[in-house]
Amino acid sequence: QMQLVESGGGLVQAGGSLRLSCASSRSMFSEHAVGWFRQAPGKEREFVSGISRSGMNTDYADSVKGRFTISRDKAKNTVYLQMNSLKPEDTAVYYCASRRTILTAPPTRTFDHWGQGTQVTVSP
Repeated sequence: QMQLVESGGGLVQAGGSLRLSCASSRSMFSEHAVGWFRQAPGKEREFVSGISRSGMNTDYADSVKGRFTISRDKAKNTVYLQMNSLKPEDTAVYYCASRRTILTAPPTRTFDHWGQGTQVTVSP
């Protein structure tokens, strides 16, 4: 069973930056595509960004393109979400998720394993 742990959330003013981390203690995490989702109060969970198993390909929701960057460090078994130019509407609980894929698979928006989430709050 994959265990994913998110960290890096917090309170930041609009225009500020945060970097979220998604880590796993399982070595097979390197064989997984990883994604970030978010859920604001009263809203459905929405896709934010994804990265392929290889790390060569990424995917972003239109609402975060140009502001967020996803990356992975396989040596640290960690995937990052760098969030810049944050807006109050980015306020949500952010979840990472993973799914085992073949090496050449593109990023996916469908995942099997989920973390517990980390709160991001952006003040005006």
